Amino acid sequence: MKHFTDEEEKHIQDEYEALLNNCPKCTNEDNRAMVDRAMKLAHKAHYGARRKSGEPYIFHPLAVARIVSEEIGLGSKSVICALMHDVVEDTEYTLSDIEKMFNEKIASIIDGLTKISGVFDSESSLQAENFRKMLLTMSDDVRVILIKLADRLHNMRTLDAMPEHKKMKIAGETLFLYAPLAHRLGLYSIKSELEDLCLKHQEPKAYADIQSKINKSKVERDVVINDFIKPISDKLNRHGINHTINGRQKSVYSVWRKMKAKNVPFEEIYDLFAVRIVLDSNDIISEKSQCWNVYSHITDIYRPRPDRLRDWVSSPKANGYEALHATVMGPRGNWIEVQVRTSRMDDIAERGFAAHWKYKDTDQHENELDKWIEHIRETLENPTSDALEFLDQFKLNLYASEIVVFTPKGETFTLPKNATILDFAYAIHTEIGNTAISGKVNHKLVPLNHRLRSGDQIEVITSKKVRIHREWLNYVVTAKAKSAITASIKAETKNRRLIGKQILEEELDAIGLHPNSDILKKLIPGYLVSSKDQLYSKIGSGIIDLSDLKKILKKNTKSRWVKYWGVKIWPSGKEDHKNKSGEKGKVDKKKPYMLTQDTEDSGDNYKIAKCCNPIPGDDVVGYLSASGEIVIHRRACPEAIKLMSSHGNSIIDAQWAKQKFFSFLARVDLRGIDRQGITAELTSIISDELDVNIRKLFIESHDGIFEGYIDLYVHDVNNLNNLLMKLGKVKGVERVSRVELTGDAE
Repeated sequence: MKHFTDEEEKHIQDEYEALLNNCPKCTNEDNRAMVDRAMKLAHKAHYGARRKSGEPYIFHPLAVARIVSEEIGLGSKSVICALMHDVVEDTEYTLSDIEKMFNEKIASIIDGLTKISGVFDSESSLQAENFRKMLLTMSDDVRVILIKLADRLHNMRTLDAMPEHKKMKIAGETLFLYAPLAHRLGLYSIKSELEDLCLKHQEPKAYADIQSKINKSKVERDVVINDFIKPISDKLNRHGINHTINGRQKSVYSVWRKMKAKNVPFEEIYDLFAVRIVLDSNDIISEKSQCWNVYSHITDIYRPRPDRLRDWVSSPKANGYEALHATVMGPRGNWIEVQVRTSRMDDIAERGFAAHWKYKDTDQHENELDKWIEHIRETLENPTSDALEFLDQFKLNLYASEIVVFTPKGETFTLPKNATILDFAYAIHTEIGNTAISGKVNHKLVPLNHRLRSGDQIEVITSKKVRIHREWLNYVVTAKAKSAITASIKAETKNRRLIGKQILEEELDAIGLHPNSDILKKLIPGYLVSSKDQLYSKIGSGIIDLSDLKKILKKNTKSRWVKYWGVKIWPSGKEDHKNKSGEKGKVDKKKPYMLTQDTEDSGDNYKIAKCCNPIPGDDVVGYLSASGEIVIHRRACPEAIKLMSSHGNSIIDAQWAKQKFFSFLARVDLRGIDRQGITAELTSIISDELDVNIRKLFIESHDGIFEGYIDLYVHDVNNLNNLLMKLGKVKGVERVSRVELTGDAE
């Protein structure tokens, strides 16, 4: 066993003392004794173990416990669980040991934090199974997910020590699931930091560039903020309103996302900050009127933009967020967002669910967070959904904007933006959704796929004779609706298979045969299906009528497999997943997979993803598919992030090899002031000066402005950047940029 140095032991003790000093709920004598016991157990269990960085492993649970206490505001029981969250998974201690030494509740929370080990079928995802297990425990005790978020935050803060493929897996999973989950639970600070850290590792150049530009503009920005807030603060002081007011810098990730969404450079992002006013108030009853009073004072000074007023004081967000957001014209002629909230609202906005729990006794109605937790319970109770399917459904409602709608009796329901009549029906009750045929919105008859707006009053019309269709999945956006529809379809499919199997057995019996593997080997290719389940299903639904059963059986089916949707499928239904070497795809994930660009039988086994169309020079990752083929995505591609989160063990580091160059399709967006001959000048630069081939050109002019795009073949990112620089110098061109080129452009 390795021993720690005296200096390391002192550092461990110092960290523990810092934890205790910043944990108000650990000062109780009984609580302190349990925390001490947890620390001693964790230190003993992890003794000698070190992290990838080389430091003693115990620093990690200590750091997680501090985040739980100081940044989320949880109590001693959560601190105890945070200290021991890896003990059962990584050491010889069992949950039974934890329960004996502490209690059943602490053992239950730690169980929720412990990863699943064991064998899963080939279609399952261990990451997805682990996430579902964690949520199962969370539905009983939300502290599980809060501690897990603290664990993920510290792992992201110390990600530099990990190998590249591990960074990609952890960052992708974080951006896909944990940051949205922090948002849903109201943990704004943690959500923003997780997003920034993901961007730092996935797009390091973009992150460093935006951070540098934010830092350089700080002095000028501070002057603008001070000029803006001084008149407001002076007026509030004159009216005796105790408050704090300051400017809040937007996160690097939110700036980057806005640049991508609007396709503009950093210099054209004007709302880099928001002004926040926090009122010192102990009177919960009059909070709403206090916020509106301050809004009135602000609009006496600055002209408001009516379409940008957001009232989350009257109707809080589903994650508990309450505030008034107003956008007003500043003294320098630019729009500035002002957020008004009380100290209680601010506490909930920063600490989310933990703070909401602190104020729970003052809430007159069930909080939206409580409803969400209850909805998680309902979703988890669906035994027909596999882990990956559940993961997709769960993700649906984490970041969704919300609307508030009403029943005919005035009861309110909060739904995601773009929710439909069918979503509303399932929100009321699964049986209402399953029997819905149409609806009435504000007393007007509408179809099931009618999209709702805030303030709509809705009545659902049902019928016991309705049959659920697969197309319904395209009508809904909520996880509950998708889950219920999928479950019903699966149940119906299972029933069709049972009916089909019975019909086949009866038909075979009529000709003196019994179903066996030899008969099925003839029937599967004979009826052009891929498996016996599909055969049964098509018989049960009437697609296959078995009128030619004898004829099919008489045929001598030589082939042991059929070609189905272009994939070789054996009678068992299993795909031929071997790669070119005849072995299951295996890649050394520690070494980057080099992407050569030779076309002459290079033996490469990769393809370019159509969703993001990476070109040489882009930061890329590889996804090792079940067929052994490597699919190359750009690191920031949403599909790649999703794959990292659900199939992290199949993600590999990939790099472009500097070899013989071939051309790749890219799209350039252009906008500027129209003038005679500008199109000819642009094409001349592309074709003549830079020797680049144009595939497609679209330029449209209106009111003296031209807009358009050019699809062209480039060798790599440097070649493309050189082209962008040259085009940007053409007189009249105001904006030129690369845009995502998806498969439909080809």
